[in-house]
Amino acid sequence: MKNFSTFHLPQNVIYGRDALTQLGCQTRKLGKKALIISDRIMEQIGNVLLCQQYLEEAGIVSACYLDVNSEPNDFHVSEALAICLEHQCDVIIAVGGGSCIDTAKAVSVIATNGGDIGDYMGGKTLLSAAPIPLIAIPTTAGTGSEMTDVTVIINTRNDVKMMVKHAAFLPSVAIVDPTLTVSTPPSITAATGIDALCHAIEAYISRKAQPMTDNLALSAIELISRNLLKAYMEGSDLQAREKMTLASMQAGAAFSNASVTLVHGMSRPIGAIFHVPHGISNAMLLPAVLAFSKEFALERLAVVGRLFCPEQSQMSDQVMADVAVQAVKRLCKDLQIPNLENWGIDKEIFQESVYKMAADALASGSPRNNPRIPSIEEIIDLYHICYDYKF
Repeated sequence: MKNFSTFHLPQNVIYGRDALTQLGCQTRKLGKKALIISDRIMEQIGNVLLCQQYLEEAGIVSACYLDVNSEPNDFHVSEALAICLEHQCDVIIAVGGGSCIDTAKAVSVIATNGGDIGDYMGGKTLLSAAPIPLIAIPTTAGTGSEMTDVTVIINTRNDVKMMVKHAAFLPSVAIVDPTLTVSTPPSITAATGIDALCHAIEAYISRKAQPMTDNLALSAIELISRNLLKAYMEGSDLQAREKMTLASMQAGAAFSNASVTLVHGMSRPIGAIFHVPHGISNAMLLPAVLAFSKEFALERLAVVGRLFCPEQSQMSDQVMADVAVQAVKRLCKDLQIPNLENWGIDKEIFQESVYKMAADALASGSPRNNPRIPSIEEIIDLYHICYDYKF
């Protein structure tokens, strides 16, 4: 058993209101021709144009790929890569949620190393060249992808949501400007906010947790418990948005270094097969998985319970672990998180898919980081519980 841990972050993190104004000077340090990877919503609300203006002011030429959707797949990567190579771009800028950033990460690596993103699963392909520098600009407070060395891409050939982890996927620069999140609609605020909470809690209870990740995870949990509902109910509350972007960054750094656990292992197959957005699928699972894991993470979940309900902090660990599970469940209800049935997933198709989902969840490796390591039968049971779960 090793006696040390490692901790990785982007080379440069620029955080705070109006941080986006630094895009031009940061890009100029890395290259001369940029590829902006984003989506049509970011184009419609003007964020892509704003980035183009900052780049133009800095003398940077740019091309765009704007067809990423909420569940990025290998086709998006291939299409964006073709534009990157055609225009000989030497820096990539991701603008949007985790889907845009994950797509950009894949392009940055493949552009200089070749192959298909699936080739890099499980370290099967060793990187021979440095990736194209990537600047990540999140516009939601949730995925924390700007802080991580992970990309998540759907393999359309086998309906597997691939989580590919390598230091090369860390952005060169993260520009985190909370003003960009104000336009996020309530449903996306809820989904991404619970995603950040899931990252933080999983990082804290993970078998790979370490002191650095513990501090970040606990800070993120406290910030989310105090500010997510505020951001959801009043989207223009810039202070709440600022706290949520900070929490998302902290949670992203925590799970990137401590790993995720059973929730993410079970969540990815739901996204791959039923195309449920990642934050929603995490939220659908989180309370039930915490209840399943509780007795194996009693002390740590008690700490989480005290962060949510400090007025009850003198109660026993057993009680406070229960408080943690109930507080998360209540938050999901307040955010109007649906269960799988209410999302519209057909029960018969769900039943036909559940064994594959459980097998894919186990194959991802994430469940092995869980305090209580599940069998495939226990994962199947949890999927059934979550299908019509009552928040």
